[in-house]
Amino acid sequence: MAKLHDMRLKLLIQQEHERISKSRPNDLDLSIVQARCLCWLALLAEAHEDQANDAEKRGDAEQAMGWFADSMRLRDVINLVTSIEIPLPDIPDSLDENDELSDGPTIMPK
Repeated sequence: MAKLHDMRLKLLIQQEHERISKSRPNDLDLSIVQARCLCWLALLAEAHEDQANDAEKRGDAEQAMGWFADSMRLRDVINLVTSIEIPLPDIPDSLDENDELSDGPTIMPK
């Protein structure tokens, strides 16, 4: 069963990597990657908590503790990923108003 979960997780990671690559092939936005990672981590943590609750209902304390410990590790990772500050892209200090407002090239008189 663990191999199945590992293979499924690897497949999900590959699919998400492909989605990110296709959505921004030349301009990878790290904030999008961070947000998607957080979504997946939250889903995984929730699934582990559900498994812990199911194991507890069945009276399998050892399994419940294992699932719960994993969910807490995932929560720690979520906190770590959340704390990563994504640098903003370099923005020029001053923009020429003509560049910003014009529809075409500006012809300078000689």
